[in-house]
Amino acid sequence: MLATPTTINVPLRTDENGVIRVGNTRVTLLVLLGAYSRGDTPEQIAEGFDTLKLEDIYAVISYYLSHRAEVDSYMQEVDEKAEQWRQTYEANNPNAAEFNARMRRLLDEKRKQDQSLAPQKPL
Repeated sequence: MLATPTTINVPLRTDENGVIRVGNTRVTLLVLLGAYSRGDTPEQIAEGFDTLKLEDIYAVISYYLSHRAEVDSYMQEVDEKAEQWRQTYEANNPNAAEFNARMRRLLDEKRKQDQSLAPQKPL
């Protein structure tokens, strides 16, 4: 007989810099959910991050699916802060701005090339 389900603790913690991390690892919530949103299964995520336990990955994904608006808001806030930091840094470091722009162009070209090489689904 199956025991009555118990409460599952979600292994998330906020570090001293305000970054949400998974369990006692350095892996961030954003990294885990980024892998999940790209289509990685929890098992594939665990293979890529040997410090994460599979049950913790499932718990975090379950939490995300149950609290999507809150987590999406957090992720948007982090993205906005990162963009503000980047703009400030590049304004004070013109060489970095030029280098970053060149890297973004190369990345965009690589993504386009990868998409053109991807197998097409039959109709």
